Amino acid sequence: MKQVKDFIIIDNCKSGDSYCRMVLSPADGSRLPEMLPGQFVEVGVETSGVLLRRPISINDVDYEANTLTLLVRNAGRGTSALMDMKSGDRINLLLPLGKGFSTEAPQGAKLLLIGGGVGVAPLLYLGKVLKNEGFAPEFLLGARTAADLLSLDEFKSVGTVHVCTEDGSDGVKGFVTAHPCLSEAYHRYYCCGPAPMMKAVAAVARRNGTDCEVSLENMMACGLGACLCCVEKTVKGNVCVCTEGPVFNINELTWE
Repeated sequence: MKQVKDFIIIDNCKSGDSYCRMVLSPADGSRLPEMLPGQFVEVGVETSGVLLRRPISINDVDYEANTLTLLVRNAGRGTSALMDMKSGDRINLLLPLGKGFSTEAPQGAKLLLIGGGVGVAPLLYLGKVLKNEGFAPEFLLGARTAADLLSLDEFKSVGTVHVCTEDGSDGVKGFVTAHPCLSEAYHRYYCCGPAPMMKAVAAVARRNGTDCEVSLENMMACGLGACLCCVEKTVKGNVCVCTEGPVFNINELTWE
């Protein structure tokens, strides 16, 4: 069930000027609602000139500690204001929103979680859920440079990590589709990142006959399907990504 709740910032750890990892807990002490990997929140930003909430993927959930973690990229005035917030500050969220990744798979299935840039954000929580369900998730993480690889230690604590960087400063040089692990047989790819990257991964999935789910990053202003700014063309017609996604199987999309 969707909720509008105030949260207290427990920690807001910056990674340079471009990213921050924000740990939150409900301000009223209530328990976190159930949240699925791939869902997102809409964050209220109280700063001059920012009217709309900002959609942010759920990076991690710790029900024991009653904390929610968001990975934020500095992409403009709204997210810049989020990066400047301090421990103890209050923040308002609309959550949880959208449809998440499917986690059902045959026992022992090989699962590859592919992320580019800040698109790695929803894959950490997904990996933890899959691990708790008895799978051994693998990650393929891509970035422009080694400095842009996010939360590597966290991912390594969950499963095997493969790395690509465009400049070759870490791992295999090139885009994620250049990594040799994609020549192996997997039951499913889970993917989030820039649209060109996801379309390239979808093409590999089709060639390999691999099931593939992608988390779209369309602009989502309201999170409720009212503003229609996130519409995506699918095989069933136009749909709002914020309500029918953000996660889709590639067979639902009209990508070639």
